[in-house]
Amino acid sequence: MGVNNKNAQDNIHLKGKKKPLQVLHISKKDTQKKSEHINNEQTNSQEEIKDENIAIKPQIIENDSVKEVDDSNENIKDFDVSKQDSTKHDLNRPLNFSEQNTDFQLERAVDEFDFDESAFLEALNANEPIGATGETISGKVIAIESDGLYVDIGGKAPGFMPKNECGLGVITNFKEKFSIGFEMEVLVIKEQNADGMVTVSARALILRQSWEKVSSAAKNGELINVLINGFNRGGLTCDVDGLRGFIPRSQLEDGQDYQSFVGKTLKVAFLEVNPESRKLVLSEKKASLVSKLTSLELGQLIEGEVLAVKPYGFFIDLGGASGLLHQSSLTNGSIRSLREVFREGEMIKALISEIDLEKGRIGLNTALLENSAGELIIDKQKVMQEAVERALKTKALFDKKEQDK
Repeated sequence: MGVNNKNAQDNIHLKGKKKPLQVLHISKKDTQKKSEHINNEQTNSQEEIKDENIAIKPQIIENDSVKEVDDSNENIKDFDVSKQDSTKHDLNRPLNFSEQNTDFQLERAVDEFDFDESAFLEALNANEPIGATGETISGKVIAIESDGLYVDIGGKAPGFMPKNECGLGVITNFKEKFSIGFEMEVLVIKEQNADGMVTVSARALILRQSWEKVSSAAKNGELINVLINGFNRGGLTCDVDGLRGFIPRSQLEDGQDYQSFVGKTLKVAFLEVNPESRKLVLSEKKASLVSKLTSLELGQLIEGEVLAVKPYGFFIDLGGASGLLHQSSLTNGSIRSLREVFREGEMIKALISEIDLEKGRIGLNTALLENSAGELIIDKQKVMQEAVERALKTKALFDKKEQDK
C-alpha cells in the first residue's frame, strides 16, 4: 500500500524554515512622551527631597555665644586694612595674662604649690639614714644570735654586730657577757645595706679609743710599762691597750740576748705613733732619756761637754742625754765660724730653753747669758764664770714663758 509523502516533505520543509525577526517600530512622538515622563518623575523626586530637607532642618536657637559670634563678624567687616601691621605685631608679642581682666580665679590646694622649709627639713631628717661610717652611736642589744648581736641604734633597722667585732680577743662567754637590753657604745664600720641595716663594732671603737689614748700619751712624753709577749728577728712585741707594739733591738738597753725579755715587763717611751698605718714603735732607751728630762726645768743652768760640732750648732752631753745648742741661740753677735766659740771636748755652761718630751729633745741657749751683743766671742771666760748669777736674772723670762703656755 503506497504512502503519500507529500505531507512529510512539507513538514520537513517547515521545520527547517526560520521564523522572521520582529522589528519594534517606535515613533518619535512616543520617545518624546517617554522622556518627558522621565523628566517629570526626576523633577518630582528632587522636589520631594527638598521638601524633606526643609522638614528636617533643625531650628536655630540664638543664644549669647551666637550673638557674640555675630558681633565679631560685624567687627571683622569693619576691620581696617591699615591696622594690619600693628595687629601682626600684637600677635607676635607674648601673651600677658596679667593685663587681661579675668573675672574668675583658679582654686588650688596650699600643699601643691606653697613651700614650707621647716617641714621640708623635718622630712629630710626623718628619712636621713642613721649611722655613717666612723660614727659612734649608743645602742641597746635587742637580739642575740649565734653569729652576732642586733643592736637598736635608733634607725629604721637595727645594727648588726658580728661576733668577732664584739670585743678584743676571743669571747668565750658570749651570751653571758651580752644580754637583752645591754647598753653599749659602738662604731659604725659599714654603712646601711638595701634593708637599711648598718654593721657596727665594739672592737673597732675600743681600738680607736686606744689610738687616741697612746697618741696623747706620746705627745705628753709619758712612760708606760709593757709586758713582752713575743719576739722576732727585729725585736720584741707587746700589747698596749689592745694595740700591737714593737720594740726594735736597737732601742733596748741590752739587745744581745733580747729573747730573754719575753714574759718580763719593761718601761718604754713612745717612739712612733701612727694610727693610719697602725704603726706603734716603742723605745727603752728613750724612756731612760725621758726620765732624765723630767727632772729638768726651763731656765735651768746645766754644764756639759761638747760632743760634736755641726754646721747648725753643738751637741752637748748632759749625762745620758744630749742637748742641742743651735747657732741661733749661741750669741747675739755675728760669728764667722762656730769653732771660734766652742770646740769638741770643751766643758761649757748653758741655759735649758726647750724641753720636748715627745721627741726627747733638749734645747740650750748661751746668748741669754750675755750682757752685750757678742760678749761670748770677746770674753767667753767671763761669761762662763758669771753664768750662775746671770742665769738668775733670766729665770723670770722662763717663768713668764711657762705661764703663757
